[in-house]
Amino acid sequence: MTIKRIFRSRLTAAAVGLTAVATLAGPATAAEAPSGSSVMAERLAAADAAVLRADVPGTAWAADPATGAVVVTADSTVSDANIEKIKKEAGANASAVRIERTHGKLTTLASGGDGIWTTSWRCSIGFNVRKGSTYYALTAGHCVKGAGNWYTNASRTTKIGPSVSGSFPGNDYGLIRYDNAAIKKYGSVGSQDISSAINATVGLSVKRRGYTTGIHGGKVTGLNWTVHYSSGETVYGLIKTNVCAEPGDSGGPLYSGTRAVGLTSGGSGDCTTGGTTYFQPVKEALSRYGVSVY
Repeated sequence: MTIKRIFRSRLTAAAVGLTAVATLAGPATAAEAPSGSSVMAERLAAADAAVLRADVPGTAWAADPATGAVVVTADSTVSDANIEKIKKEAGANASAVRIERTHGKLTTLASGGDGIWTTSWRCSIGFNVRKGSTYYALTAGHCVKGAGNWYTNASRTTKIGPSVSGSFPGNDYGLIRYDNAAIKKYGSVGSQDISSAINATVGLSVKRRGYTTGIHGGKVTGLNWTVHYSSGETVYGLIKTNVCAEPGDSGGPLYSGTRAVGLTSGGSGDCTTGGTTYFQPVKEALSRYGVSVY
């Protein structure tokens, strides 16, 4: 039996996701003059910090050095007043903040349904992994938070094993240990074998698989995005894609051919009109737990 994906129904949080040049009394020497790149970096860092301080749920953001702006994606729950709150927090650096609207609501894509169950919810497992002779299921951190044992069915008669670790918020990855030797632990996503893991790059062609919507593809559109959930939890360093997802796909795998790329964290839109989905980089989770895909 292949165990690849589960969802969580209890957590349905809406996600998120400067110019100040000192004047001197006298002329600056070449060594003293700040470079254009350092001024840009300071400007973007200040703008990024301002968006975080504004603490507006339903937003996701990342710095775009190519345009000299911090791009903030605001979902349908973000009011005009909250947009102004972000700009006010940025103050003199507001010109370095670019607001973009997205339809729908940024969520962790969690819901109830078939899959793998714990006491009160279910989630999607992203990848089967191992450390020596011990096998685990790697999934989203918000799935394992507060969870005990996991089962293959809603009646909880076939035990998989316990949650052994999770990181959320901040990150969004978690680990479930297989204690049931009778469960087959294939190192694949559906029929696609997974043999290695890579860091995402902008433009990379990827696919995502989830219980609700199956397989959908697209491209990586951004790196190092911050997503702010309505419950007040924030996740950093996420991969942004134009791949659609829906509630129930949370925790599922993002992959490119035979290579594991990420774990579904959250997004907006749907697979009818299209959407944006954010993923936890998988190599960070693999390194943290000392496990590997196979």
